[in-house]
Amino acid sequence: MDRRKLIKSLVVATASATVFIEGCNTSKNKENAQGALAAEDADRMPEEILYNKKLQEQKFFTEHELATISLLADIIIPKDEISGSATDARVPDFIDFIVIDKPEHQTPMRGGLRWLDIACLKSYEKPFTGCSQKEQLDMVTNIAYPKKATPAFQQGVAFFSLMRNLTITGFYTTEIGFKDLGYVGNRPNQWNGVPDDVLQQFNMAYTEKELKECITYDKI
Repeated sequence: MDRRKLIKSLVVATASATVFIEGCNTSKNKENAQGALAAEDADRMPEEILYNKKLQEQKFFTEHELATISLLADIIIPKDEISGSATDARVPDFIDFIVIDKPEHQTPMRGGLRWLDIACLKSYEKPFTGCSQKEQLDMVTNIAYPKKATPAFQQGVAFFSLMRNLTITGFYTTEIGFKDLGYVGNRPNQWNGVPDDVLQQFNMAYTEKELKECITYDKI
């Protein structure tokens, strides 16, 4: 199973539990992730609209930090034949929004990004963004699996776990993420009546009048 399929299976299985971190399910965060703030304002309180606007005007991460976040996000959720990557879904913007809305994430994220650059400088004499793709993947491998990580990488493990949670939350609360999961939401259905074999089992049948007057729909 490749990484995208594994992540998708985790989201489908635990979407209502641990994958979507606390604070990322609020209406204001969700509408930001979906890139539809203006369309969603119709049913917002004036205070909420003002709060959203204020958050949207702020930036927490530096350009270098956002570049690092973008690389990490696309390593976690790369583009495939089904849908775009994390950056295609504007996950870095989502993460920047979240750390402003949830300040408790600011120090772990900024500290983790700094740790990552220092670790890369020690190993490759370059920050993460300057490393080759292989070097970047090797570094991520060191921090992506908590049970396998050595003590020297434990701080990186904590950072990457948060980064992964934010990335998955951001991606799977966007239209791209919905399509990747095959999620269509609530849709009106059409009922074709009781199946013939069930009717026969109970010695029942529709009358000609019922069959004539009832509309038959193609099954969805």
